[in-house]
This record gives sequence, structure tokens and C-alpha cells, in this order.
Amino acid sequence: MSAAGKTGQQSTADADCDTDADKQPGLFEASVKAVETPSYHGHRERLRSRLMEGGAEAMPDYELLELVLFKAYPRGDTKDLAKRLIARFGSFAEVINAPDLLIEEVKGAGPRVVQELKIVRAAALRMMQRQVMQKPVLGTWSQVVDYCRASMAYEAHELFRILFLDKKNRLIADEIQGEGTVDHTPVYVREVVKRALELSSTAIILVHNHPSGDPAPSRADIDMTKHIIDVAKPLGVTVHDHVIVGRQGHVSFRGLKLI
Repeated sequence: MSAAGKTGQQSTADADCDTDADKQPGLFEASVKAVETPSYHGHRERLRSRLMEGGAEAMPDYELLELVLFKAYPRGDTKDLAKRLIARFGSFAEVINAPDLLIEEVKGAGPRVVQELKIVRAAALRMMQRQVMQKPVLGTWSQVVDYCRASMAYEAHELFRILFLDKKNRLIADEIQGEGTVDHTPVYVREVVKRALELSSTAIILVHNHPSGDPAPSRADIDMTKHIIDVAKPLGVTVHDHVIVGRQGHVSFRGLKLI
């Protein structure tokens, strides 16, 4: 075949290629975009949209946890990690409150995950505390209980907390007075009353947690409460209530008519 013939055939083939490209513009760009856009990108946007449109109530715990984990892992799929965390601890609340070391035992969860969970928990508690402090405590009792449960119910050791109130039953101070073992916290009655007098507090609410989950008061809890009441009353400090919180709920000494 002559050079001219080869040239003619080559020109015809080039023309055919050009015609195919003209018929389907942007094929190359679309392919590149498909490769560059990670598969999780659309999933994240859908989750964010669901949160904004329907609120967190419409989302299962693992999906809400996924949204938190996006910050820890800007790239990559976090669904499996969220499901593993829920499977290990049981719920969103329990994941947020889980000990750092136990969280890091879950496959895929490292220091960045622990950090993000701590931020979420701290922000939630700060908001709840501010809501309690802005109004008379006895008028927002459900919020007080919710705050105490959120801050203490999932702890692995017993904590003894005191809410100090002024004459208008507004919160003056919120302090942890003691930390104990899995089933006992030492309480020093004189120190409790002394601190109330230092703060010019006229009323207090005692709070502690049961790591076992069952908030039912023990004989020792009842006796200790009565002792504090007996010492505080002559000094002008009223014990409004003693609340015990646990994973299974809470109990109020006043509600049980123990005060």
C-alpha cells in the first residue's frame, strides 16, 4: 500500500475517534472524578442531611456516633468502627462515657477517637450544668437529675458529689467531695458541713453513683444521710435530697420518704 493510502486510512481513523469523543463529551473528566471521589463522601453528606432535616431522634445510635467520628477520621468509612463501639459498650451514651483504655481496645479506635468523644461529653455536660445554674434547682429538678446521671452514672468508681445552694435554691457550687472504690466512697460529715458554711450555702443536695447500675440505697447510704442531716440542721444547712444514680435509673431519698 502506498504512503498516500496509509495516510488516508490514518486520517479516516482519527476522524472516527474524534467523532466518538464529540458524541460523548466529558467521559475522561467523569472517569477521573469517579476515581477521585471516595465512596464514603456521599454517605457522609446523606447522614449530615438526615441530622439537619430530621434531628438526632430519627437516627440510630451508631449513625449519630458516625457523625462524631467524622472529625477523628476526615477520610475513610467510620460506619464499621461506630458499630463496633456500640456493640462493645451498648449505646451512644455508654460509648461517650467509656474509659479511655477500653475505647482504645476496640479495633480502629485510637487516641483521636478518645479525644473527640471527650470533647462531645465535656460540651454536653457544660451545657447541662449551665442550664441547672441559671434557674432555681428545685424548679428544674428533672434537669438536675439528668445532669447528675450524665456526669456520674457511667463512672467505674463511686463518686460523692454535693450541690451547694443559696437561699433562693440557686446553685452556688457543684463539687466532687470524694472518690472511692466500685462499691464504697468515704464521706466525712464534718467536711461536708464545713464546706457548706464556707460557701454560705443554706441547703445542699447529696449525690452519688452506684457503678453496679442499681441505684437502690444501701443501709450505709441511709445511715450516712441521716448523720449529715443531724449535723447540718443545727447550723442552718438543710439537706434537700440525696440522689443515687446508676445505669438503670435513679432514686431520690425524698421520693422514698427517707428524708
